[in-house]
Amino acid sequence: MPMNTPAGEPTRPPFQAGAARRLREALGMTPAHVAYGIRAAFGLPVAPATVASWERGEGAPTDAELTALAGALWCAPGELLDAPDTLRAHRLARGLAPGDLALRIGMDRAAYERLEAGGTWGGNDRQAAALAEALRLPLPALIRFTGRDERLTGLLTGAATTRWQGYVRPVGKVVPLPKARLQSVLRGLHHDYQATMTATLHWGESPRAEESGRAGRAFLDGILAEFWARAGESRH
Repeated sequence: MPMNTPAGEPTRPPFQAGAARRLREALGMTPAHVAYGIRAAFGLPVAPATVASWERGEGAPTDAELTALAGALWCAPGELLDAPDTLRAHRLARGLAPGDLALRIGMDRAAYERLEAGGTWGGNDRQAAALAEALRLPLPALIRFTGRDERLTGLLTGAATTRWQGYVRPVGKVVPLPKARLQSVLRGLHHDYQATMTATLHWGESPRAEESGRAGRAFLDGILAEFWARAGESRH
């Protein structure tokens, strides 16, 4: 889980303490060996006690320390992180600095850093494709990071509650999946939403109508996650 960081200190990545310890032990190294490797190869003044505290989960390395630790342990930075769920975490997992990633995707560094800090995506389709390639992003993550979750949710809601056939093309413009797969998923969402409403709706019985409304809202509240699951797209 992300760690709380006092104001003014560097933000810490979502570090996997147990993974760091297992990798070190598999190499037959001690915390002192790791600390030496970090200092020798990367010039960072890390003490053996600091390495040990990371492995106990009492602290976490900064971005620069994470890269150095991965180098000392002969692994990719992503092997030392929890499953990435933010743009920054995906970047760290690939061992890229903000400026390097911005250059790869053809975006101004300041604009990219604003995006990573929670800003609004302002790039084009080419830059989005480059971002996905550079970070090997799952499609759901790319849609989220480029600010298209809300639009997709609205389209899926329309497909479930009205005629799904009219939403195949609009959804396909947001989510580049095969048409046949989109048709199958949208048809299924529509069918299941209508079945949910019908199963709990009895005309003239207001408690049943209220129950139907709650069931329908619950279905729609989870429709984005359900779409990705049915489309066979991992969210991490």
